[in-house]
Amino acid sequence: MTKYVLLYQGGTMPQSPEEGEKVMADWMAWFGKAGSAILDTGNAYGPATAVGAALPDSGTNGYSILEADSLDAVKALLGDHPHLAAGGRIEIHETTAM
Repeated sequence: MTKYVLLYQGGTMPQSPEEGEKVMADWMAWFGKAGSAILDTGNAYGPATAVGAALPDSGTNGYSILEADSLDAVKALLGDHPHLAAGGRIEIHETTAM
């Protein structure tokens, strides 16, 4: 099994507390569907700073880590992901054992 890091980019924010509750329920339902593939549900990012070379801001606003047999299996899990429904993008990074 391979570990994958999902980086969440863009998307819209809930416009009311009720909408926020629905969005959270949608995320929890997706985590339930993904089941044991989820190794770390992750978190949203707060304010950021950087050191090193001047590069463009990635626009990443959160992450999750999951484990799957293949990249195709990860993509299948993401088909109805709530971040995509909110107009966001999910960048998938396969990890490499060192």
